[in-house]
Amino acid sequence: MLSIIAVTHKQEKLINLTMDDIRENSGDYEWYWVDFDQPSDQEIELLSSWFHFHPLAIEDCLHRLQRPKMDHYGDTHFFVLHALQPESLFVHEVNLFLNANFVVTFHTHQSPEVRAAMDKVLAAPSSDVKRLKPLHAAYHLMDELVDRYFPAVYAIDDQLAEREIENSERTGTAMLDALFGIRSKLLHLRKTINPMRDLLYRILGSDRIDELQGHRAFFTDVHDHLLKLSELIDSSREMTADLRDSYMSYSSNRMNSIMKTLTVITTIFMPLTFIAGIYGMNFDHMPELHWRTGYADVLILMVVLGMLMYLWFKRKGWFD
Repeated sequence: MLSIIAVTHKQEKLINLTMDDIRENSGDYEWYWVDFDQPSDQEIELLSSWFHFHPLAIEDCLHRLQRPKMDHYGDTHFFVLHALQPESLFVHEVNLFLNANFVVTFHTHQSPEVRAAMDKVLAAPSSDVKRLKPLHAAYHLMDELVDRYFPAVYAIDDQLAEREIENSERTGTAMLDALFGIRSKLLHLRKTINPMRDLLYRILGSDRIDELQGHRAFFTDVHDHLLKLSELIDSSREMTADLRDSYMSYSSNRMNSIMKTLTVITTIFMPLTFIAGIYGMNFDHMPELHWRTGYADVLILMVVLGMLMYLWFKRKGWFD
């Protein structure tokens, strides 16, 4: 499906146009925006037959999830951008062709970011010439894409805060499974955000995009947002590592405490088992077996020996 808007030389904004309108009245438009939203094969053909885009750029549009990048083909600039769904962290590609006379966006999945960017162009005052330029429309699109990264990053930050509170309460592998799941999400976000950050850095350093100097502050703002997101992700990854190490240390100390307790119990019962083993032998010439109070004497000896060992271990701090 195609969505087309245009800005006339008088800074009037037109909506719901068709390709026939563009063909018949192209001289009346200062520039126009064509959005290919989940296009059909016939609509995809317009990329080459109508716009005459470079075959490599068209190939990048049709091959799923290229790395964010910027290419220059004559006076047309081609951008591969990534859109993110905050709930599922699903990433899909939004392709942008930028020219002094038009903006073309191409995406095979629904993109509310493109619609929101178009609405911002339509809402701009007609007196604000700068905001009715193709480059500013490209800024709006990138800004919308980046703004939708924040909810996903903040949601993971909230999950980490919950894990930190539950760290001392949850046992077993549940905590580690949750932490590794969060780290996997962070890695997924990092693969999306860092390439976008590098792309904005390249845009700011480019000398091939006309009128960039007048819009540098806007693109710098988007780049700053990506830097913040990148720092948040790195901070969250460090926190997951700290929580993992903290949990492993807690588990290790708990295991050491259990092993120490079992060792004390085993040590106490070793001499008692030795005594019981001696008097459990079936030799005939064992005088103690014929003592009237021999059984009680041995039991008392074993109890006293066990108590003395317990008190000695306690004094040594083995039960602390």
